[in-house]
Amino acid sequence: MVTICTLLPPAERHRIEAVGDGCFVSFHADSCRELLAAARRGRVDAVVLSVHRCGGEELPAVARLVREFPAIPAVALVSRHDRHATETLLRLGASGVRAAVDCTEPGGWRRLRELVGRPASPVAARILQRLIPALGDDVPEDARLFFEALTRLAPVIRTVRALARHLRVRPSTLMSRFLRAVLPSPKTYLAAMRLVHAAYLFRNPGLSVSDVAYRLDFSSPQSLSRHLKAMLGVTAGEYRRRFPFDVALARFVDLLITPYRETFRAFRPLNAGVGDQGSDAVTVFRTG
Repeated sequence: MVTICTLLPPAERHRIEAVGDGCFVSFHADSCRELLAAARRGRVDAVVLSVHRCGGEELPAVARLVREFPAIPAVALVSRHDRHATETLLRLGASGVRAAVDCTEPGGWRRLRELVGRPASPVAARILQRLIPALGDDVPEDARLFFEALTRLAPVIRTVRALARHLRVRPSTLMSRFLRAVLPSPKTYLAAMRLVHAAYLFRNPGLSVSDVAYRLDFSSPQSLSRHLKAMLGVTAGEYRRRFPFDVALARFVDLLITPYRETFRAFRPLNAGVGDQGSDAVTVFRTG
């Protein structure tokens, strides 16, 4: 479920909650300063700003929000027309807000729902848009479901045991099937996918290394740094500079998907019937 944060007049909060039913959940801030704090503190997939709540004193904070969190789309909402609304809409555009919805028009609320309500996870959708075609059209549904679950769950789980529990398969069985297929281990796929999600979060200058570590449920910033050192031999700061999201995602596909495309054509990680071949899998997600 998409999580949005709003800055709206109280009368509009109930309406947006009704529009989002089954599509997104919303929580409401009373100032742009609160919006900034919410974006740093937890997951925010989109921000909705009423032009009727963004007075001149709020605009610097809006510009900071857009600058520090470019991966979080900001949408201006117009619910009535007056001179103030028009001027504020122009000033929001100058502050970096690139989307606006006029809810006085027929279909306005529906357009807002479409803008902020899909996909259920923007980063997961971007990853899967690259990953699923790389797997190939003839990959079994079983394998595709594994990678979809891996992509969506990686930010909130840290162990293969937890992943296996979500997939309703025994951890030893899951690991054995990867081993017999001569694939990198589930642990390797999970660790590498978590780094792709980290790269997506690092797109936001407003998030510190500590913020990203806690968003991905690492016990501490030092834990994230140790993980990066073990996986790639780089510090968190180096990872942020050298592995922007598109590079991290391409690396995942190039090292963990493309070389095993033929194997995936017969791979069924969630059901019986995996071929009994090969020995130990190897970890390949390292810098050369």
